[in-house]
Amino acid sequence: MSRIISGAAGGVRLASVPGDNTRPTTDRVKESLFSKLESYDIIRGARVLDAFGGSGALGCEALSRGAASVTLLDTYPKAVAVIRKNVAAVEKAMGRNGTGSSGATGSSGATGSAARVQQSQALTYVKSASGSWDLVFVDPPYVVPNEQVSELLEALTPKLAEGAVVVVERSSRDPEPVWGEGLYCFSTRQHGETVLYYVEPDEAEEQAGDEFGNESGKDAEELAA
Repeated sequence: MSRIISGAAGGVRLASVPGDNTRPTTDRVKESLFSKLESYDIIRGARVLDAFGGSGALGCEALSRGAASVTLLDTYPKAVAVIRKNVAAVEKAMGRNGTGSSGATGSSGATGSAARVQQSQALTYVKSASGSWDLVFVDPPYVVPNEQVSELLEALTPKLAEGAVVVVERSSRDPEPVWGEGLYCFSTRQHGETVLYYVEPDEAEEQAGDEFGNESGKDAEELAA
């Protein structure tokens, strides 16, 4: 059973999703991930999207550490039920009144809640949402192909806030995803069979493009060299 590592709800035990439809991030990987995010001072006050919620462990950890709002998505009904249970436990520990939740259509929110749980495909939600997000977790099942991950990232890019960070979790057996225009992978960390990619809006690429015509940021650096 996973737990909240730190923050206002530190130590709270999190329920797991029954069956094999989800792949939870281990506490060891989660601790490393959030330690890195804390070093960027990006969590407190952040607008967070957990695009493949599973048990909601990543979104709940961000909530415990001071995120302003967290939206947690999943398509699997049992996962959505577990996410709601875990968010409720975290918010209770934080002294809040409850969770905001919604189905595929419509929503309702409880007073004092900073969390919203929705049963929805990540791509469908991102395309219809207004954004913007400061921190996004993209942690799909490993069977989801990189092409679908790249498609989601493409939809996310224009809805990221300035200075946002996207954390993409993939299998070390798979090639690195294609980031596409407007995104830059600034750090990679491997933990056994898990690889974490830390991605941000490529503002440097845009600036380089202005300076060197229509060249990409990478090409511009080569030209400058």
